[in-house]
Amino acid sequence: MKRLIHILLLSWPGLIGAAELAIPDAPEPGSVSTAAGLNHWARIYEVASHPRCVNCHVGDSPYPMWSGPSFEKTQRHGMNVHAGASRIGAESLLCSTCHRQQNSDEPHGAPGAKDVWRLAPVEAAWFGKGSDVICQQLRDPARNGNRTFQQIASHLGHDVILHWAWNPGGKRQPAPHSLADHVADILAWGAAGMPCPGDVTTATEEVSDD
Repeated sequence: MKRLIHILLLSWPGLIGAAELAIPDAPEPGSVSTAAGLNHWARIYEVASHPRCVNCHVGDSPYPMWSGPSFEKTQRHGMNVHAGASRIGAESLLCSTCHRQQNSDEPHGAPGAKDVWRLAPVEAAWFGKGSDVICQQLRDPARNGNRTFQQIASHLGHDVILHWAWNPGGKRQPAPHSLADHVADILAWGAAGMPCPGDVTTATEEVSDD
């Protein structure tokens, strides 16, 4: 199955030449305080918890979600669509059957991007999760694709499907801030040591116990 996915990703039309974002150098490690790092994390969480991101970050579920201002209620993707273990619908109906290389101009038409439309990896389970849970996931190499914070920023630069969150088309609400600002927040958070809200809570509890 992994080989099939790899072949599909490499052979997909339109992927070559998709615009990438140049990633700036990260601040020096330790040059950003923990407090400032947590502020950067708060902005990162605004993006990570936004419907443009979490609707496809559904953990081990094969079902994309529909949520946000465009919908009356949070619900599973219509038409019983599921992405399967492949995360691209290879077992039943490919996500790209409807999600093409660009946003549809039709009312309620499917969005698209110059990349393979797919669910996020199982390990990146963000839907319905709080700030500290997502933070712990994102800094854990076992759950972030074995990436450093610099590599997370680079991933945001070249994985073009992620760019769609800021250009979702139609009347969809884009992710907050901008892609460039989000990358800058990732780099500053990393330079601060990737602090999470739970770190502060734990440290406070330890001091109180003494």
